[in-house]
Order: sequence, then C-alpha cells, then structure tokens
Amino acid sequence: MTTPILPAPVAKRTALLAMDFQNGIVPLAPDADALVDRVADAIADFRAAGGTVGHVRVAFTEEDWAAIPETNKSFSAVAAARGMHHEDDITRIHDRLTPEDGDIVVRKIRYGAGSTTDLYEQLSSRGIDTLILAGISTSGVVLSTLIDAADRDYRVYVLTDGVADRDQDVHRILLDKVFPARAHLVDTGGLRALMKRD
Repeated sequence: MTTPILPAPVAKRTALLAMDFQNGIVPLAPDADALVDRVADAIADFRAAGGTVGHVRVAFTEEDWAAIPETNKSFSAVAAARGMHHEDDITRIHDRLTPEDGDIVVRKIRYGAGSTTDLYEQLSSRGIDTLILAGISTSGVVLSTLIDAADRDYRVYVLTDGVADRDQDVHRILLDKVFPARAHLVDTGGLRALMKRD
C-alpha cells in the first residue's frame, strides 16, 4: 500500500499552536522533558520558515470560576477548588516555550483553544487557514481543538510526537483511529521536511 504524500503547509498561512504547555501541566506528561525539547525545536524551525506560533494556556479569574455552572462536569470541579488561577505560577507557559513578539497568545477557560478565546479572529486577521497542533493532553485540548478547527474548515496537522496524554491507551487510539479522519499526522522530523518543500 502506498503511503499518501502529505500536502506541505504554506508557512505564511499556517500557525503552530503549542497548547497547555504550562508549569502545572507539563510534569503530568510522560517523558515531559523530551516532549518540551521536541516542541521547542519545532517552534524554532517553524519560526525560521516564517510561520506563526501560537500559545494557548488554561487559566481562570475569580469571575471565570463564578460563571462556571454545576452542569459542567470537568470545570465545575476546577471552580470549586479555585484551581488554575491566572496569576499562579502553575498557569505560566513553560520557560522553554516562552512566547516571542509577534506570537499569538490566548487564555482559555475550557478544553478547546478557540471556544472561549479570540483565537480564530486572530488567525483570520493573519490569513491563516492551516493549523499544526501540539499539546497536553491528547484527549483534552488537542482533541477538542482538532474537532472544532476541522468543523471550521481549517487544514489541520497533529504533531504526533508533540502531543501527550497520561492515558497511553487513549493517546494511541486517538492518534491511530480518531485523528486520521480529521487531520494530517506528522512528527517533528516530518514537519521539518514538509516545511522545506514549501
């Protein structure tokens, strides 16, 4: 069986989103140091190619906690515990992935990168129609953002060695069975090669 050739993303119309790489979340990922190294390298390569880098973090204000209804199974627990306050060190983006001037940075209060932010408006204003997703966790921010972005007709890539989940079985099922119907899958080495074709 012939492996399909991936379309090369056009750097100026593409954003690499590093999602939830925060001080309180990175340590939860398997082999976290190597994961951050790979994503940092991918970001550096992508910047050098002229692409846009976006950073997404999850963090809450007091008003955000107050507005979360009890019907929200995941985030009502966060609100009750007063977790992930936006000024806490645990919600800061990891030092190895610190945003630079010109990067997109958004703060979200749900799983997906775009449902509670102006991410899509910022992408649209830059003429971006393609996304490359990296993040923690595969079953959280990556899954939610992928489904939403695909429904909005973005071309989506998932950076397979730039995503991680504490549940390895779920991680594998998503990458093997769920994501391929909605996104192109590529690892960091493959992305580097694709960008050279642009």
